[in-house]
Amino acid sequence: MLVLEGVSRRFGDKSAVSDVDLRIEPGSFVGVVGPSGAGKSTLLRMINRLVEPTAGNIRFEDRDTTRLSGSALRDWRAQCAMIFQQFNLVSRLDVLTNVIAGRLNHMPLWRSLTKSFTDAERTMALRALHRLGIAEVALKRADALSGGQQQRVAIARALMQEPRIILADEPIASLDPHNAKVVMDALRDINRRDGILVMCNLHTLDTARTYCDRIIGMANGRVVFDGAPAEFVGGVIEQIYGADGARIDERMTSTSLGVGGAGQPAPMPA
Repeated sequence: MLVLEGVSRRFGDKSAVSDVDLRIEPGSFVGVVGPSGAGKSTLLRMINRLVEPTAGNIRFEDRDTTRLSGSALRDWRAQCAMIFQQFNLVSRLDVLTNVIAGRLNHMPLWRSLTKSFTDAERTMALRALHRLGIAEVALKRADALSGGQQQRVAIARALMQEPRIILADEPIASLDPHNAKVVMDALRDINRRDGILVMCNLHTLDTARTYCDRIIGMANGRVVFDGAPAEFVGGVIEQIYGADGARIDERMTSTSLGVGGAGQPAPMPA
């Protein structure tokens, strides 16, 4: 169980996140939506401790993660993997090395600096790439890939951490609809097959309805909706996006992933 109690974050006089209380079950797929500046990215980064909460506590199982430091904090970040909108790959390195970087917390510094990876680590990375359907690009430079391929490399790197939680911060915002669907299908496959909690900031409302079993809506740093996708309609959307909520919903739906079949995921490579 991931539990947030009274979590807030201020930047000077600005309140980015205010008094958030959440209880998130293991194995959930949670979408976080809201307008720009609502506090979505700050919320995820506080869970991972890339941003420090100004107030409140974040607990996972029996640990208060807001009190961790040193190696314990590094271990928590390994268990709570982050996926970013801009992929955060090392562009001049090959794909396999970028994926193995997910194991850096499990190896001594000298091995990471000299890229002295074991056969087991290389095999694990190749399996992750195969699962994401891109094993054939393992030896290519990361900057030679398309945006969709780079995001799948980032997901493979997250899998190398053997995480309990995956936090995805606008993972499809810079992708075309086809690649966005491939990435979302991959995240849902990981969620369902591995039972990993996925918490994903999304800018497209229909994507949240299609993939998530729970939607959290934020506005002005506060959680103003927390419920099932079927409840995320009409007045709720207006509460989050203002008077133009219905128009925003229609526009975002029309430019969504084009996923049909009652939201059934496409098969992923074994």
